[in-house]
Amino acid sequence: MTEPVKELNFEVVYETEGRSVGKLRNEISISWVGANEGPWEMATDEGTFHGGEDTAPPPIAYWAAGFTGCIMTQIRAFSKRMRIPINDVTVKARFAWEGHQIERNPYVTSPKGFGFDIDIDSEAPTEDIVRLVEAAKKGCFIDQTMAVANTVDHRLKIDGEWIDV
Repeated sequence: MTEPVKELNFEVVYETEGRSVGKLRNEISISWVGANEGPWEMATDEGTFHGGEDTAPPPIAYWAAGFTGCIMTQIRAFSKRMRIPINDVTVKARFAWEGHQIERNPYVTSPKGFGFDIDIDSEAPTEDIVRLVEAAKKGCFIDQTMAVANTVDHRLKIDGEWIDV
């Protein structure tokens, strides 16, 4: 007799609140809504090139670390679920953007490309390792976010009222 397939549907929601401190430093509280985990406190700053004081990593550094950590975590977690034994995982990643600025106007950026070199120490067959990485890509929230077009809403509070920007 076959066991019924168990399906799990879930939602993951994070909320943040950032406060300006110093020249360009921000202190940010992050909470995982409904999971009773957090809040975690993180700080960001920019280097002197951008007018900051280099007291913390810039925001994009956290994004790059999060993306790298996300794929690594999913590889390790899914290896257990998929019963694919691994000994170690090393990931090197490259994230590139280009910027464009005319005179004193704010610069505009666009992504050039992102890539991962994944080295998995395992005796498992190549097909299993490939299956594992494919599953990890599908399970990594950031990988999936980057794989599709997204809408990002911004609102601005003016005189106590929220307006869409």
